[in-house]
Amino acid sequence: MNIRLILNLLTLMTGGLIVTITSIFIGKQAYSWLPPQGAAESHLVDDLFSFLVTLGAFIFLAVISTVLYSVTFHRAKSYDLNDGPHIEGNVTLEVVWTIIPIMLVLWIGSYSYQVYEEMAIQGPAQLVHLHNPMEMETAYAEEKAVPIEIAGEPLEKIDVLAKQWSWVFHYPEKDITSTELHLPSDRRIRLALQSEDVLHGFYIPAFRLKQDIVPGKTIDFEFTPIRPGKYSLTDSQYSGTYFATMQANVIVETPEEYHEWLEKAANHIPTPAKNQAASEYAQTSNQSIKTGWERVKPAAPPVVNFSG
Repeated sequence: MNIRLILNLLTLMTGGLIVTITSIFIGKQAYSWLPPQGAAESHLVDDLFSFLVTLGAFIFLAVISTVLYSVTFHRAKSYDLNDGPHIEGNVTLEVVWTIIPIMLVLWIGSYSYQVYEEMAIQGPAQLVHLHNPMEMETAYAEEKAVPIEIAGEPLEKIDVLAKQWSWVFHYPEKDITSTELHLPSDRRIRLALQSEDVLHGFYIPAFRLKQDIVPGKTIDFEFTPIRPGKYSLTDSQYSGTYFATMQANVIVETPEEYHEWLEKAANHIPTPAKNQAASEYAQTSNQSIKTGWERVKPAAPPVVNFSG
């Protein structure tokens, strides 16, 4: 009996060790499933994602290993049609398998909340001010600046206007506008996000950044791009018929190249930028046969110094 118990413990420990090592390996591979980290804040989201993949892999492999072990070593003999032994409930076991999932959920929730706090991302609920009864007022936070400026670190300020269906970027330093977002690498960026009409979402997958833009509010949003290259900005919120056309290039370049671009763009005469939503709407409006619902007319193509 003692030998059987020892063998079972050794099997359990060996299996647990193999499952743990394999889960950690799979979690490490999760970093390669995401785009290259384009911003300093990216590692926070990637670490969280890797943690969730590791935890999920551990649970999956543990369950599969238990099933395979039971099927291999504890299956009924051939032609054995008898009922299995009657086993009463085990209170200790039920408490354990109830407590463990609760602790895992609390662990995941606290870790996720910590990541969002470190990234200082504000959602719409934090910017809403409703005249609720006194007991309900605590449900909404007061509007505040997202991050605190890092002492001694250069800060580049850019105004971002989202509208149906285009992005417009204004650079106060040179008073120029563009439909392409240019950013200096290794410099703290502060965006002043505004919406001209409806709810939009500022989302750069490579930066792991997403911020809802609420109409009537100016939302300060900070991050630090670290990898020069060309990235994609998209509207993460459904903002109407042509929201899929609301794309923009994000160009991260060295500070020297960035300032050269500013000087170059400042010499351009403002002209209407090409706008896919306006083009598609005009093409649809000119059709002799009307199909589908009435569409919202896109805003006029933005007049910018640089259209990309």
